Amino acid sequence: MLKRERLLNAFNNKEVDRVPVGFWFHFLKEEEFYQGLEQRDLIEKNIAAHKAFIEATDPDFVKIMSDGYFLYPSKVYPTLHSAADLRKLTPLGKDHPWIQGQVRLAKTVVGFLNDTSAFYNIFAPSTLLRFAIGNEKFIEYFRQDAAAVADALEIIAQDVATLSELIVTEAGAEGIYLSVQNPENGKISYEEYRRYITPSERSVLSRANAVSENNILHCCGYAGNKNDLTIWQDYEAKAVNWAVTIENLDLTEGKKLFADKAVIGGFDNRPGKLLHSGTKEEIESFAETIITKAGKIGVIIGADCTVPSDIELTRLQWVKDKVAVL
Repeated sequence: MLKRERLLNAFNNKEVDRVPVGFWFHFLKEEEFYQGLEQRDLIEKNIAAHKAFIEATDPDFVKIMSDGYFLYPSKVYPTLHSAADLRKLTPLGKDHPWIQGQVRLAKTVVGFLNDTSAFYNIFAPSTLLRFAIGNEKFIEYFRQDAAAVADALEIIAQDVATLSELIVTEAGAEGIYLSVQNPENGKISYEEYRRYITPSERSVLSRANAVSENNILHCCGYAGNKNDLTIWQDYEAKAVNWAVTIENLDLTEGKKLFADKAVIGGFDNRPGKLLHSGTKEEIESFAETIITKAGKIGVIIGADCTVPSDIELTRLQWVKDKVAVL
C-alpha cells in the first residue's frame, strides 16, 4: 500500500496494511519563529531542514512547519491602546509576502515528496493575534470589548483562509493542520469562545474544506495548557490531534468525543518523557499498547504536539518499525 493511500484510508476509517506514523518538530529556534519576513535566510534554513528530515526518515506524511511566519504582520500593533483600536486592522491581501512566502515554502517542501501527503501548519486567528500582542493583552482586550476582538479575528481570518486555500491549490499540499487553543488555561469560557472566537476558526476551516477533504485539527496543549476539547467537538476536519497526556484523554476516548473521526497521537511530546528519553524497548512497548487499545482503524500514531528538536531520529524510527509488524 502506498503512503498516501495508507494515510487517506486511515483518515476515512478504512483498512490499512499498517498504521501510519508521523512526528514533527521545529526547525528554527524559538526566537526565529517570528523573523522570516525580515530574514529571508531563515526561511531557506527551514526549507533545507525539511529536506534533510524527509531524506533521513522517509515519513508516512509530513507536517510542514511554518517557522519564520508566526507573526501576522500589521502596522496597527504599535498604535494599539485599547480593544477598540483593533478595529483598525485591515486584511493583508493575497499578494502580501506573508502569504506568498508561505505558499512558496509549502510548495518547495511538497516538491521534495513522492506519494507522501503534506499538511501545512496554520495557526488560528486568535493564536496569531496572541502571538502579536501577547496573552495578557489579548485577555485584557477581550474583557474590554469582546466584539472588537471578534471583528479583528475575522479580519485575520480572511488572510488565513486565503493562505489555507492557496496552500492546497497552488502549493499542492494535501491539506492544512489548523492549530487552535483556548487562551490562558480557560480564562475565556466555552460560551465566550463559541460566540467570539469560533466564527473566525470556522471561516478558515470552511475555505480549507472547500479545496480539500483532508484537513487536520490540532487542539494544542502547548506548555501544559489544558483545553476544553468540547469547544471544537463539532468542527469539520478529517482528523484530530490533541494532547492526550495533558487532557488525560487517550485515542480511544478521543475518537468517541470527536464523532469517530480519525485520530492522531498517543505519545507525550515533552522533553524528558518516554519518546525523548525512554529505551527502545519502552518505546516499542508503548507503541504496541496504543494500537492494542485504539486499534488499527482510523488511527495514526504520533505525539501530542511538536517533539523536542534535539530528539534522536532513531527514536522515531523505532516507533515506525514496531508499528509495521503489529
